[in-house]
Amino acid sequence: MSLRKITSIAELHKYLHAALQLEHATIPPYLTALYSLSPGTNSDAARVLRVVIVEEMLHLTLAANMLNAVGGSPELTRPGFVPQYPTRLPDGETDFEVGIQAFSREALETFLKIERPARSPEEGSGFVRRPRSEGAVLPTFMHDDDTEMHFYSIGEFYHEIGRGLKSLHEEMSARGENLFSGDPSRQITPDFYYSGGGEIIPVVDLDSALEAIRLISEQGEGIGGAIYDYEGEISHYYRFQQLVLGRYYQKGDEADQPSGEPIAVDWGSAYPVKRNARLDDYPRNSELHAAAVRFGTDYQALLGTLTQAFNGEPGLLEAAVGEMFRIKESALQLIRNPIPGMDGVNAAPVFDVRSSEGGDHE
Repeated sequence: MSLRKITSIAELHKYLHAALQLEHATIPPYLTALYSLSPGTNSDAARVLRVVIVEEMLHLTLAANMLNAVGGSPELTRPGFVPQYPTRLPDGETDFEVGIQAFSREALETFLKIERPARSPEEGSGFVRRPRSEGAVLPTFMHDDDTEMHFYSIGEFYHEIGRGLKSLHEEMSARGENLFSGDPSRQITPDFYYSGGGEIIPVVDLDSALEAIRLISEQGEGIGGAIYDYEGEISHYYRFQQLVLGRYYQKGDEADQPSGEPIAVDWGSAYPVKRNARLDDYPRNSELHAAAVRFGTDYQALLGTLTQAFNGEPGLLEAAVGEMFRIKESALQLIRNPIPGMDGVNAAPVFDVRSSEGGDHE
């Protein structure tokens, strides 16, 4: 994977494809952590995870709207879109990997890194060039050269998209051309999507595109790293931090110092699911293998429905969002069952069964 500063429509399309991958890549880890919770426990943690997952679906949809607005075509079913975990995120953050695991302190620490505010004391600016790094990285549609553009946070990644949008809009407007030439009928509008976590924004011009970027960035990390987003809701980073610190934030609190009601988190009440499970972790012709294939097939069908919704059939989106949570039962068929021959290890969902057999994994 390699990122350059946005100087062309082709570069912009590549960034927005990477944004789709980025938003999606957080959903399987968050879903697995949610579904790993033991029944009747950790209601606060479950509530936080559900809210964040719904908002990540909103962010995915906003990224699709932006790509459609500038003449691209969202595609969520092509090989490599679903990562093999653990993976680095496609915005180039190199100091951590994202994996599939049970709800735990370690999982929450990773979630905090995913959602961290846009600040890098060592690097200052939002991006730097570095040599190509080692390790699994989501394949993207970026340039294939000897250097990469690395962003410290998701917010800084979107800042570059916003900068590129403004620059290209100015250049094309000066030539009498329109950057936002995509078919408006492909936009997901509030008529087709309501999440309770922010209203969908149809992207038809520069102002609406920048508004979509602001919503995505601030729901993740707050306004400039503050606790709340512009709607006054707690951002993802601080929602997760509440669980780690064991207390809710309330208005007037300083960052890292919540003073609200205590949160009871039982870190031991989660099924011990296999980290970064692959299909070949389950014996062939076993019930677990069949359940894993069924889940992965259903998940790919869900991504297919989302792709259709983002490419001219917006009425399908509501059904797809509901299906995201209806797959819970097939996930639990895995999560609540031990893997034969692995003492104290339960099965976990496999989100891409097409490429999960073979290869090295935990």
